[in-house]
Amino acid sequence: MSAPNTTRWIGIGLLGLPLFGVLTFWSSLDPQPDPNTHYEAWSRFVTTDHYVLTHLLGSILGLIFAIFGTFALGAYLSTSRAGRLGLVAVVVTVLGSALFLPLQGISTFTAPKEGQAYLAGIKEYDKLPPIFADTVFVATSLLVIVLLFVGNVLLGVAVWRSGTLPRWAGALWAAAAVLMYPLGIVYAVAILGVQSTPKTVLVGALLIVIGGAWMALSVLRQPSAEAVGVQAKPRVR
Repeated sequence: MSAPNTTRWIGIGLLGLPLFGVLTFWSSLDPQPDPNTHYEAWSRFVTTDHYVLTHLLGSILGLIFAIFGTFALGAYLSTSRAGRLGLVAVVVTVLGSALFLPLQGISTFTAPKEGQAYLAGIKEYDKLPPIFADTVFVATSLLVIVLLFVGNVLLGVAVWRSGTLPRWAGALWAAAAVLMYPLGIVYAVAILGVQSTPKTVLVGALLIVIGGAWMALSVLRQPSAEAVGVQAKPRVR
């Protein structure tokens, strides 16, 4: 039985990174109205089939691809000069992505019910007092933003230092994290006071597509470690 082509399998796993970027870009093309100022428009938006499908196939499936791709990147970095940094970055990033999944599930499946309740005449739904679950949701959201920002920046630095992956692909990856989190979600909510996806997220998603595809293709073009080992063995006469 032939040995598995580990390098090729890692390269295939890395394709999850650009797929994450593509799905994030698609799901962010049509941002929701800000519920703070346009609650009725927001309610109509979140009760559409388009909203549910873009969140399910864009946000949630995109995060799943991101987790697989991050694990593949960590496996490839483990034998590089940035192996230890890569391991820390993978743990932080995957933890943030895993915590983000239930938050996306809430947005996907409960926001439409909230919008439906408002449109059905329950006008005070949005004025209900906050409960413990709301506080935990906000705290978890802040933790997710910090983990994903720190983890992805560290991943970009690890790629830059690895000596085996394109350095500028790592720079693009780190830049994408800056655009999507501190200059994206945090800026929109904390500075602008809106709960809608800013344009910087679209730019960040494009950088993820470019950087992720660059890394994946660079690995897929390399010969597997197993093949190199076989070629290096002397022939037995």
